[in-house]
Amino acid sequence: MKVILTQSVDSLGVKGDVVDVANGYARNYLVPKKFAVKASKGSLKQAEAMRQSRIENARKALEDARILADSLSGTRVVVAARAGDAGNLFGSIGAADIAEAIVKFTGIDIDQKMISLDEPIKEIGLHEIAIKPHSDVEVSVTLDVIPA
Repeated sequence: MKVILTQSVDSLGVKGDVVDVANGYARNYLVPKKFAVKASKGSLKQAEAMRQSRIENARKALEDARILADSLSGTRVVVAARAGDAGNLFGSIGAADIAEAIVKFTGIDIDQKMISLDEPIKEIGLHEIAIKPHSDVEVSVTLDVIPA
């Protein structure tokens, strides 16, 4: 039986996909749980429109991520933090602090979830920070931690 997925289903497909499944699986699970609807001529056109919309949204997200990466490429961000004489910070600098510093220095608002840190920064100096605005796009920003 051909059905159109109305929600993403693991190991079957994503929203808008037209899939061929067993009659019992469609009647007893997918349709009652509103994971899918039975395919008809009209619903196939609607499914194609949903698929095209999903492709366009993914393309736009990738394009936006590339634009963000280009604008951040080669950026140097300075953060002042309290530190001891040996250069160790009294606290640490995390993703939220880095996102705030990027907004302060560049005016570009990024989500802290995009910032990839193995562990919080705990010492003064230059640090390379990886920012991933999209799964296929990554940009590196230099973070300069100075004593306050």
